[in-house]
Amino acid sequence: MKFITTYCQINEDRLEANGKLVLKNNGATAWTRALYDHFELEYPKFHKMDLMSKIATIGVELLKSQNEKIEQYEDDEIALIFANKNSSAKTDLKFQKSYQEKKSPSPSLFVYTLPNILIGEIAIKNKWYGENIFVVGEQFDATFYENYCNILIPNKAQACVCGWINVVDNKIDALLFTVEKEDVTGLNLRLTSNNLLNLRKA
Repeated sequence: MKFITTYCQINEDRLEANGKLVLKNNGATAWTRALYDHFELEYPKFHKMDLMSKIATIGVELLKSQNEKIEQYEDDEIALIFANKNSSAKTDLKFQKSYQEKKSPSPSLFVYTLPNILIGEIAIKNKWYGENIFVVGEQFDATFYENYCNILIPNKAQACVCGWINVVDNKIDALLFTVEKEDVTGLNLRLTSNNLLNLRKA
């Protein structure tokens, strides 16, 4: 039996953890900057990331703040499982524009024209070097997460950090969650497709 031990949702208007509001976008400053300041991050590389990687980084910080055990695992005991619908389309368009207008592609944008770069950013920042996968699909596939976590835990990982992060224009659709073999946070949420779908609807 596996459990969803913490989760968070991020869109362009609000940040929630375990169903409770953490921060609302009041428009006073750039939303990602407000998130960065809220968590008092000291990670200059954050400002060079694309929007998807920024949202993934913030989401993971929130998951860690809600579940201290995550940081107690060995660096190869945490698996990263992510997916979305539109791949890196937002950055792809920026990269194409830089090529068309400046006649020279931007190397800083090129790095982010693969969606799995966000996994690399998370792994580097947190020094997590376990199994990882990024899948592009038509919609949030709860069964995919359930099956993959059940394959990895406990044979190749002690915990999975999972996420659906889709960015179109400036619209953000993100759900991140952790899965472990014990209900260490007391959420009492078994890892099932139905429970994951309910989190998406919440």
